[in-house]
Amino acid sequence: MKSLPIVFCVLALGACSGKPPVPKAKAADVATPFDAMKADEQRARDVQKTVDKQAAEQRKQIDQ
Repeated sequence: MKSLPIVFCVLALGACSGKPPVPKAKAADVATPFDAMKADEQRARDVQKTVDKQAAEQRKQIDQ
């Protein structure tokens, strides 16, 4: 009965192999819930740049 825990320990250590773990999916391939929000935010920044550019052109025309 005393040898039973020793046998379990030996079996547990024997089950551990020197194989490297299976690589997980790359972070770039995994979609997150925030990806859509980031895309929307970038689109909003691009629209704001366009609006600012048009406003500057309009001010320039008014000043002339």
